[in-house]
Amino acid sequence: MNRDQKFFDMYSLVIGVLAAIAIGILVLALKVSDLTQGVYTQDVAEFQAAVNERIKPVSDVYLPGEEHASAGPTVAPAAEPEPVATVMSGPQVYNSACIACHGTGVGGAPKVGDVAAWEPRIAKGLEVLHDHAINGFTGDAGVMLAKGGRMDLSDAEVEDAVDYMVGESQ
Repeated sequence: MNRDQKFFDMYSLVIGVLAAIAIGILVLALKVSDLTQGVYTQDVAEFQAAVNERIKPVSDVYLPGEEHASAGPTVAPAAEPEPVATVMSGPQVYNSACIACHGTGVGGAPKVGDVAAWEPRIAKGLEVLHDHAINGFTGDAGVMLAKGGRMDLSDAEVEDAVDYMVGESQ
């Protein structure tokens, strides 16, 4: 016998055995599926319902004129509590608002502790200083913004800050 013929016969035998094994596995799989499919029909329905629940849309879209079921119960949001107003002392107001200009002398603002710069202003009286600090003032030396730009401050807090700065600058 020829070597090529021997190879061809062996190759055909191996292919035939592999094909028989594949057909055997297919028949076995079909038998197992037939046996198991009919037993769990109730479980399949529960499984299918669970899957449908998980993949349902978050909301529905309704066109104008279509009726839809009312929304679920709504809960009114809790009312926001009113913020508690805290009164700041003169030094606190100075450190939060006034120090930006009166600590460095920006815009002609007299620095706290500079007696020479504060003397002419103090000579006008505290009433005038309070008025300029609350309502704003434009003078030769520069500009004082109303309440230092902090409109959330009360008049009393601004006056306390002015009194603090005057006390530190005498």
